[in-house]
Amino acid sequence: MIDPITAMAAASAAYNGIKKAVSVGREISGMAGSISQWSKAVSDLDFLEKKAQKPPMYKMFSDTQSSALELWSQKQKLAEMREDLRAHISWHYGPAAWEEIVRIEAEQRKQQRELVYKKQEFIDNCINWSVGILAFFAGSGILFIIVYFLGARQGKW
Repeated sequence: MIDPITAMAAASAAYNGIKKAVSVGREISGMAGSISQWSKAVSDLDFLEKKAQKPPMYKMFSDTQSSALELWSQKQKLAEMREDLRAHISWHYGPAAWEEIVRIEAEQRKQQRELVYKKQEFIDNCINWSVGILAFFAGSGILFIIVYFLGARQGKW
């Protein structure tokens, strides 16, 4: 399960790595690992934000308010990091380098969506269906018991 703290830690580590590499003068192609890590962390936080807006049924009664607020603050920090990276990379390598990073980020999001998020959504759907079926059978059992005892009390069986 992806959590905002882990995703933000990964984004911060990648941000520091990219910024240090740019300062030293490394080529962007040599920063592929850091850029990939940054892109995955950004993608994870976007996924968590979408998930917080429409939580699964089994999480309806959990404290989504505080997690949404935490996620919002993480997204604000990420936006600041993004703008700083954009300015830093554009200054050292030109705007074309930032466009390349944005393209890589888009590819990472697509890959993450196909590999990780669909699996998580499948697990959430399975849990939702299991909880729904369990609630249905529990409700049916309680209704059966009530009808049985009412019938027994009236002497019908």
